Amino acid sequence: MNKISIIVPCYNEEESLSQFYLETKKSVSSISGVTYEFLFIDDGSKDHTLDILRLICHKDQNCRYFSFSRNFGKEAAMYAGLKHANGDFCVIMDADLQHPPKLLSDMYDAVSKEGYDCCAGKRIGREGDGVVRSFLSHGFYSVIQKLTHMNMSDGAGDFRMMNRTMADAILQMQEYNRYTKGIFSFVGFETKWIEFENVERAAGQTKWNLKSLFAYAFDGILSFSTAPLKLPGILGALLFFIACILGIWGLTGPLFFHQTADNVVFVLAVVILLSSLQMMMVFILGEYLSKDYLENKKRPIYIIRESN
Repeated sequence: MNKISIIVPCYNEEESLSQFYLETKKSVSSISGVTYEFLFIDDGSKDHTLDILRLICHKDQNCRYFSFSRNFGKEAAMYAGLKHANGDFCVIMDADLQHPPKLLSDMYDAVSKEGYDCCAGKRIGREGDGVVRSFLSHGFYSVIQKLTHMNMSDGAGDFRMMNRTMADAILQMQEYNRYTKGIFSFVGFETKWIEFENVERAAGQTKWNLKSLFAYAFDGILSFSTAPLKLPGILGALLFFIACILGIWGLTGPLFFHQTADNVVFVLAVVILLSSLQMMMVFILGEYLSKDYLENKKRPIYIIRESN
């Protein structure tokens, strides 16, 4: 009999957690010939999430919880869930019910009967996200696909069921700076996609604001692409070409700059522009260096404070 491990990262999910557990348990229990386990990862919640997890796990022996010593982030929570899961198949789900539990049966059929290593949900539409956030998300996935040459299309999230082989392959990638969407694509394996309509959260508010989304997107690009490191060379070549044109113009034509207030301001603006571009390039190099610095420290991806 196969076993399904349901991995649920939780951060301040007291309003939706009980409803999620009941609906997901009902769905997974309807799959014939399988047993299940829930692995709830409390990512340093500040509300009553941990109290609810203690109660759920006390009533259901198929449930386990792991509470971090602080907020390490969803990436660390997903890694911890995969590491502690002992099922034949692992599925990652959000606790806000935006990942429909009713799809678990179809996902299980795909990975157990149809020969796929993974079955992933791909949401269509972005109801509740807002126009600006939807536009930025779509633009980000377009950019990262071109930079990394990997399949990370818009709507492809963390909601997926995978076999033990794929889960073990992901666990082999023990980098501190994790971008799981990129890791899913990097390890490969045969994946079936199931589309589902995007819905609003069952309760509570999203923990992802624009600032955190920008940081997450930037981490994704730095983790799986070296293209930004080529920008200084491209910019340098462009500026060299412009300098040659201006030099030839200055030697063969009338003086380009005159000692007037307007031209002084123009020259100052050009100097500031070039300085800002230089600082941006230094910033990109510094970000790559900081990632390497953290990796070399070999710090733990997460620290567990409490577990049942």
